Amino acid sequence: MAHKPRVLVARAISPEVVQKLEQHFELESNQQDLAFSPEALIARLQDKDGVLSTGTQLIDAPLLAACPRLRIVANMAVGYNNFDVAAMTAAGVQGTNAPDVLTETTADFGFALLMATARRISESEHYLRAGRWKSWRYDMFVGAEIHGSTLGIIGMGRIGQGIARRGAHGFGMKVLYHNRSRLAPEIEAECKASHVDKQQLLAQADHVVLVLPYTPENRHTIGAAELAQMKPSATLINIARGGIVDDAALAQALRERRIAAAGLDVFEDEPAVHPALLSVPNVVLTPHIASATLGTRRAMAELAADNLIDMLIAGRPPRTPVNQPDAGAAQARAGLGAGVHGKT
Repeated sequence: MAHKPRVLVARAISPEVVQKLEQHFELESNQQDLAFSPEALIARLQDKDGVLSTGTQLIDAPLLAACPRLRIVANMAVGYNNFDVAAMTAAGVQGTNAPDVLTETTADFGFALLMATARRISESEHYLRAGRWKSWRYDMFVGAEIHGSTLGIIGMGRIGQGIARRGAHGFGMKVLYHNRSRLAPEIEAECKASHVDKQQLLAQADHVVLVLPYTPENRHTIGAAELAQMKPSATLINIARGGIVDDAALAQALRERRIAAAGLDVFEDEPAVHPALLSVPNVVLTPHIASATLGTRRAMAELAADNLIDMLIAGRPPRTPVNQPDAGAAQARAGLGAGVHGKT
């Protein structure tokens, strides 16, 4: 009889998506939400054809060598810096991500984090909860203006454009952006955004929002030198990826009030947070939740599941590939799986 392809769901996901996958695959689902060590992940993947990853499981050359049947890793995240893309491509393993479905939700959160940071919401709430609020003062927790201010966006993909639209159309902000390539004129017009170099953006923006992907070249896009170029009254928001900002340099700049405040949803060594960031009051910290709505998280898992079904069941290319695997290596991996899944 024909056997179903074997798939691992690496962390807990929406039960409805688990049920969908069970219709197509011999499924091992980690609904207990254990964080597998690299060794434990390899042990579970040695007999698997695919894995639905949450974007935190490292897929590197040693894992690929130890898991010769693995054919596809479907991230339920738009980012894929957990992939060694070159190693996956050479080994014939397909990688996919989950773009588009989280754009508006993440842009909402980015703007919410900007507002919370500029208006000192977390700092003032802690003050209130500690019982320190005794009377009104004209300068108590005064923050930065949002309406009519200058918004600087580094990384003007779909999410960056969503933040630009919210700022320009909702709050009358002047929007500057820096991107590796300039947007088409019609998109610039829709976002009311002007393309500038990074130095100009840092010098002029009242609020700097980071929405660029992580690559080795983008590591510490914002470090001590860049923080020194920002206004003392400026805020910095990172909803991109940990490592885009030098967290130690940022903590020092915040402590010395060389910028006014920061809002961070991602961190260099997450889930660990640089201790210095925990001791400064003028920073809003959230645990990587920019896409965290029920509808969006389910849509992300649905897209990852569809990529697995497309490749392993329907025999067609996945919907959102991030690489083009070596054809010979991919065929060899498919042959290993066919030897198990064929008729017996």
